[in-house]
Amino acid sequence: MTRKIAVLPGDGIGPEVIAEAVRVLEATGRTFELETALVGGAAYDDGGHPLPAATLDLCRAADAVLLGAVGGPQYDHIQPPELRPEVGALLPLRRELNLYANVRPAKTMRPLLSASPLKNHRGAMDLVVVRELTGGIYFSQPRERRNDGKTAVDTCIYHRHEIVRIAQHAFKIARTRRHEITSVDKANVLETSRLWRETLDEMAAENRDVKVTHMLVDNCAMQLVRDPSQFDVILTENMFGDILSDEASMITGSLGLLPSASLSDAKGGKVFGLYEPVHGAAPDIAGQGRANPIAAILSVALMLRYSFEDDEMADRIEAAVEHALDAGLRTADVFEKGTRLVSTSEFGSAVCFKLSAGA
Repeated sequence: MTRKIAVLPGDGIGPEVIAEAVRVLEATGRTFELETALVGGAAYDDGGHPLPAATLDLCRAADAVLLGAVGGPQYDHIQPPELRPEVGALLPLRRELNLYANVRPAKTMRPLLSASPLKNHRGAMDLVVVRELTGGIYFSQPRERRNDGKTAVDTCIYHRHEIVRIAQHAFKIARTRRHEITSVDKANVLETSRLWRETLDEMAAENRDVKVTHMLVDNCAMQLVRDPSQFDVILTENMFGDILSDEASMITGSLGLLPSASLSDAKGGKVFGLYEPVHGAAPDIAGQGRANPIAAILSVALMLRYSFEDDEMADRIEAAVEHALDAGLRTADVFEKGTRLVSTSEFGSAVCFKLSAGA
């Protein structure tokens, strides 16, 4: 069966890392139909909008979407703000494709333990951040700048059904791991967080095989630095998840290491998802061969695991990445004395070689 993938390289280092991810897809020997489209600043430069209708239609018709990164300083002052790549491409993609469940694994790779800013094995961790992606302050209305120019308003709204459906994903993931969920909120201050906590308490009573604890977001940020190994699944709302998942990713050593999956409801028994590295466009290093392709390559592994139910190949891709690291290959962001500095494409070639050799 041919599986159709919409490939959206985007801006900055996006095209470079996605090129390596596509090479890995091709090295699997599986059959895919890949179609590339413009998104983000590249689409704005081409046609005046960061998410062309043709790109959105392609994504809707695909079985999965592979995205690079969008944005750059040259787009920061575009008016109206809805035409900026992050606001005009990422948020509409999540909304229009109903990508409400963001899954971000953060696992310290053994060869990169010394790259963590938490030394002496304190950086060892294996957790998953499950972030609600289509609600909260990023999507709620009203959002406005008042007439006097000195007042701005963003509104945070959550509905119980939004909390229930993202929590269901967290329970499902926890059951494949250590059966523990840390639900993160700000219930001592925010009414939305109090609704969040009440809903999780109700669900915990119905899912007693999974241990559910609550933690305030500021404490969670501190605990991630103090002892990240204490966490299994972190479940939280949109903005908190955005911040905490980036913090977790840096504990592993680099933003260039971690993949993510943004998932919708299953259709025809298959999970539709958009897969992307957690890092941004990094225009300062674009075109230099310095970008780390690991996050994009591991995003392909997540795609195979979630959308195509191919755990065997997903495991092989993850093993091939670790094999390249064991061999001492490092891109610039995680390079250290005693390892070999390689380019974006050289690291991708090492992963593809191992896959082709039967990793």
